[in-house]
Amino acid sequence: MAEENLHDSPSPTALDLHACTHGDLLALMAELGQPAFRAKQIEDWVWNKGVSSPDEMTNLPKPLREALAARVAPLGASELARQVSEDGSRKYLLGFGDGASVECVGMPSPGKLAVCVSTQAGCAMGCAFCATGRYGLTRSLTAGEIYEQVMHVRNDFNARVTSVVFMGQGEPFANYDETLKALRKLNDPDALGIGARHLTVSTCGLIPQILKFANEPEQFTLAVSLHSTVQKTRNALMPGVKRYSLVHLYAALGEYVDKTGRRPSYEFALIGGVNDTEEEIDSLCDFCRGTLCHVNIIQLNEVSGSPFKPSTPEKAQQFIDRLSRVGVEATIRNSRGADIDAACGQLRQRMR
Repeated sequence: MAEENLHDSPSPTALDLHACTHGDLLALMAELGQPAFRAKQIEDWVWNKGVSSPDEMTNLPKPLREALAARVAPLGASELARQVSEDGSRKYLLGFGDGASVECVGMPSPGKLAVCVSTQAGCAMGCAFCATGRYGLTRSLTAGEIYEQVMHVRNDFNARVTSVVFMGQGEPFANYDETLKALRKLNDPDALGIGARHLTVSTCGLIPQILKFANEPEQFTLAVSLHSTVQKTRNALMPGVKRYSLVHLYAALGEYVDKTGRRPSYEFALIGGVNDTEEEIDSLCDFCRGTLCHVNIIQLNEVSGSPFKPSTPEKAQQFIDRLSRVGVEATIRNSRGADIDAACGQLRQRMR
């Protein structure tokens, strides 16, 4: 087919370039009468440069750009709103073509840029202290939509992304396949090339997916939102995972460590009068003692209209001290972007 005729017969179905494999692009180039190396050029524009339209792929011949423009879906998420924190963090509300929207956060530090991404628009887990769960689940995101969040932050900061945490809206393991595809693309040396250990997935504790994750070949990092090791308290705080008992979660995490040799981290948001009691400290020490783990103690980030309030710094230090006595490494994690509702548990599907 001659180049000048490439765009005469556009496909009736919009093609998602983020969903195309290298083989898909090779087939498309063959169909359009283009040399195979064009597929690699297109991938570079999509995964490394983060363009929003084939029109921006300037090393492609114009007829090919026009052919792609007639066939493919819009590439970039649109920025609906943006806020900047006093600590330098930036929160973005990004919208997709079907009207779904998510928030993501860029967190800079000297020589580094961490990005917090969402894996779902909304969340079905219903955690009592989390703003996202109030609005329910709209839908899961594609791997491309997850990746686009990272690219959007990278381009806004004009800096290399050094780590990504899947701790935004949604339960990543309820969207397991697309989450894993996004992780692998972020890790891909032909894409952003972020080291596997700098890619962290946080789950509320979906046991079947934890066991599946243990068998993946990459060294991605696992974080578990624990928040209580007293079953009754955890059921009340995290109703979406009450079908998974702490006994079975403990066993699954042990299997994960045995298979991978990697240390999971546990997230524990301290809520005044709820999970900061002596019973809770004793129980957490028992859960962690003798295991390979790291505990992140987080002061609960307040959510407007929530009855829950943060515990005290003294209580947080008490947790650290008691865990240390039983040989468990723990740190108090300082939340970023709390002044713009960008910290853990504060993300919504809209900005106030």
